[in-house]
Amino acid sequence: MRRSRRQRNGRGGGSGQRGVRVAFAFAVLLGCVMPLVGGAAAQGPRLPSDYKTLSGAAPLVVAKGGFSGVFPDSSQGAYSFAMIASAPDTAMWCDVQLTKDGVGVCLRDINMKNCTTVDQAYPARTRTYVIDGVQKSGWFVSDFTIAELQSVSLTQAIWSRTERFDGIYPIVSVTDFRSLVMPSPVWLNVQHDIFYKQHGLDMRNYIFSIKKRVSMDYISSPELGFLKNISGRVGRKTKLVFRFLDKALLDHSINQTYGSLSSNLTFIKSIASGIIVPKSYIWPVTKDNYLLPSTSIVTEAHNAGLEIYASDFANDRIIPYNYSYDPLAEYLNFVNDGGFSVDGVLSEHPITASEAIGCFTKLNSNKTDHGEPLVISHNGASGDYPDCTDLAYHSAIDNGADIIDCPVQVTSDGVLMCMSSGNLLDTTNVQTTTYSSLVSVVPKIQPQPGIFTFNLTWADMNSNALKPKISSPASGYSLVRNPRYTNQGKFLKLSDFLAIAMDKDLSGVMIIIENAAFLINSLGIDIVDSVTTALSAAGFNNHPTKEVLIQSKDSAVLVKLKQKKTKSKLVYTLPSGIGDASNSSLKDIKKFAEAVVVDSKSVFTLSSDFIIRQNSLVQDLQSAGLALYAEVFRNEFVAQPLDFFGDETVEINYYVQSFNLSGIITDFPKTVRRYKKNTCTVLGNDMPNYMQPPQAGSLAQFLQTFKTQPPSLPPMPTLSSSSVEEPPLPTVASRSVSDGSSSGGTRTPGTPSDAHTATMSAGMLLVMVFTALLI
Repeated sequence: MRRSRRQRNGRGGGSGQRGVRVAFAFAVLLGCVMPLVGGAAAQGPRLPSDYKTLSGAAPLVVAKGGFSGVFPDSSQGAYSFAMIASAPDTAMWCDVQLTKDGVGVCLRDINMKNCTTVDQAYPARTRTYVIDGVQKSGWFVSDFTIAELQSVSLTQAIWSRTERFDGIYPIVSVTDFRSLVMPSPVWLNVQHDIFYKQHGLDMRNYIFSIKKRVSMDYISSPELGFLKNISGRVGRKTKLVFRFLDKALLDHSINQTYGSLSSNLTFIKSIASGIIVPKSYIWPVTKDNYLLPSTSIVTEAHNAGLEIYASDFANDRIIPYNYSYDPLAEYLNFVNDGGFSVDGVLSEHPITASEAIGCFTKLNSNKTDHGEPLVISHNGASGDYPDCTDLAYHSAIDNGADIIDCPVQVTSDGVLMCMSSGNLLDTTNVQTTTYSSLVSVVPKIQPQPGIFTFNLTWADMNSNALKPKISSPASGYSLVRNPRYTNQGKFLKLSDFLAIAMDKDLSGVMIIIENAAFLINSLGIDIVDSVTTALSAAGFNNHPTKEVLIQSKDSAVLVKLKQKKTKSKLVYTLPSGIGDASNSSLKDIKKFAEAVVVDSKSVFTLSSDFIIRQNSLVQDLQSAGLALYAEVFRNEFVAQPLDFFGDETVEINYYVQSFNLSGIITDFPKTVRRYKKNTCTVLGNDMPNYMQPPQAGSLAQFLQTFKTQPPSLPPMPTLSSSSVEEPPLPTVASRSVSDGSSSGGTRTPGTPSDAHTATMSAGMLLVMVFTALLI
């Protein structure tokens, strides 16, 4: 999802790369990778023993091919990193394949086409076979000897993931795998036993031949006949686990569908001690990707005496919308929140599974404490509902926000309202209504045509035709938010917003003011005075506990508020794309603001989604005595650098533990609130490794060893005084403006004095409307 299907650019398979791989030492790998998770800290306290698993012990984390969500599946890097960044008892999964000369290797697929460089090493050796009733073409492990595979390297099989680790790692034999992952539990998965027999290879005999050299804690297979053939001959300590595939598929070893076998767990218990099932066996999903009620298969498995493991977990897949793109929330639904617990999870990102089980199943149940870092909504809970609607604000409050925010806009009849953008094309369905004729260009706001709040009355804003539109900043990656609520919710006046905040257990509100000079010059509205009047009318001026933060990217707004001796906390929004700040700019900011909002992406310099350096900006700001709020934190995996592994909790953890943040501004308050209630970050030296903050830039540094690091980039610009200083706001004659507590003024709808009504052909208007629909 993150990137388009890539070309491998000849990486791997050549003699030069092969020389690098031969020189690769396990000790060097550990030396490079250990800093990624903050070094070898204590592993943390014993996990709770009161889970609803079959044994009562904590669910097992199984690292599928190691940390295969970043490194190539079954590579030395994937296994080594999984051992460092996961729970200490994480089991290491190896998909066992057999070479032409009967050597077992760890490879995610019998067809090496998409997971190795075999196409470069042996371009002419493609074959076509029928496997499990399906014709497949490619390069198959059983057609190559182990010696021939020495010139083949591993690649990332999921082509939307980074290719920077391709061509570095050789294929690992099963015996070398055992040595590599000691002392972690070993899980061998055996598939295609029937196919191997057809080609003169015997998987059963291979397993028997290595059992004295390789301690096998788990052996799984989707072929029940294979498990039956090895049952009783692999040792009592080895657990046999039957792996279910899609319900409609056939287990050719016994000629029964997996769907029919799922209703005969007692029969499976006579052969195996456990089952592993796709997630959908437990939590079915609707066609539009929402959860259905859970099935009873976990209870049925436990009643039959079977352990049950759930598979197919990865942080960079589209998961049901109920989870709000939060992979940790999905794990919790399988091990804690669903009223039951599976006995283990099979994950390509085992750090997230480890966090979920080790730190989030027994959350601190204290009430919202309003301690720093504060949880601050961004347009309400805009990750789940349309921006700045009643639904978004109430959800933010219910999900534990300390502060809710209101970006103030104004209607043509002078009503102050909350809306993330003054351009209705960004936030509503206005392009499909009769108001689409109000298109105009307002150069002082944006160069593109728009339809603005000041083009419509408050009554227009609440007409049946005009509806809010949910924001989906990652829609370019087909990651859309909560489609069932795309156009749900009601717009709020500022007065209604303030009334909600006053009535709820919140520490305060954040009011955002933009385009103040334009509103004065073009509409005759002093938005600063209007907001302060509304705050006073709502009772915030002298409230003993409710704090008011006023945020603006316009220094002139904050200067005016400072001159008015406001009791509100003044917060300056820094420009995006800066890497540090000059001393003179910091002195200027201190004259009118107590705090700053910084774009979270300004903290680092990114190249190809890798962090290549941490900028000095945060240190500059905090050294100047400015409180720091970081924005915008989002759950979608494409919103984070690769260093955070597609896990928003890892990103939040990094910021909280690395910087003294006063607040986190987020589209998903629930994710941040849950983080603040975890049970691990309070453990000090006993905090487990998987909750240690990653070391920024370590992934890119590690890649330098193999000359595959992302391109270097120059330092980001420095904030200067000239970027901060602005002329004072102009004065304005008295003008009727409503805070929303009454019907407002009587201004006739129209366009501002310096707006240019866009004279467009029908075709141009259609293009603009179509573009807005896509956004």
